[in-house]
Amino acid sequence: MPPKPSDHDVLVKLLLIGDSGVGKSCLLLRFSEDSFTSSFITTIGIDFKIKKVMIDGKLVKLQIWDTAGQERFRTITSAYYRGAMGILLVYDVTDEASFNNIRNWMRNIEQHASDNVNKILVGNKLDMADDKRAVSYSKGKALADEYGIQFFETSAKDNVHVEEVFLAIAKDVMRRLASEQDSQQQQVAQPAPMQLTSSIDRTKRRQKSSCC
Repeated sequence: MPPKPSDHDVLVKLLLIGDSGVGKSCLLLRFSEDSFTSSFITTIGIDFKIKKVMIDGKLVKLQIWDTAGQERFRTITSAYYRGAMGILLVYDVTDEASFNNIRNWMRNIEQHASDNVNKILVGNKLDMADDKRAVSYSKGKALADEYGIQFFETSAKDNVHVEEVFLAIAKDVMRRLASEQDSQQQQVAQPAPMQLTSSIDRTKRRQKSSCC
């Protein structure tokens, strides 16, 4: 039988990490199903959803893994870092502790993920920022700039910047993959260096080898 044609051009694996209660599952639900629940969603271990999007004329299959933020699941969730191509670090703009813990999550990435994994910083629950904000936009942007990554503030409830943040990290991953592929092709295209030896040099070596 002929191989089954793929239902996508590119597969991009993304990972959501951050403290429990910052709204990772709500962001994923909003992006993948365009829905929202006000009930607190606790992820047990790991969950994932799939969504296909068009990026730069290519059909991209996003496989998005949602991790539990609780400490007791860290051993389970850390195993998924290695396969991630892009990671969304999420905090709650009304919870300064969740923002401060971003540095700990970044250390987990350094320990468990690939060196070249793409990252993006997300301050969620923007809908509650007017009267409960604990982390300013400038503070979040400064941390993102320190790590050299993009920064978004989002609201899963009001659907603010949710699609933009997932597409932004997916585009970052695709640009990196394209750059890596170009580098590999250039290395293959470069001919191996040839060592030219003149007939005079060969004659000299033969003369030396014949001497006792």
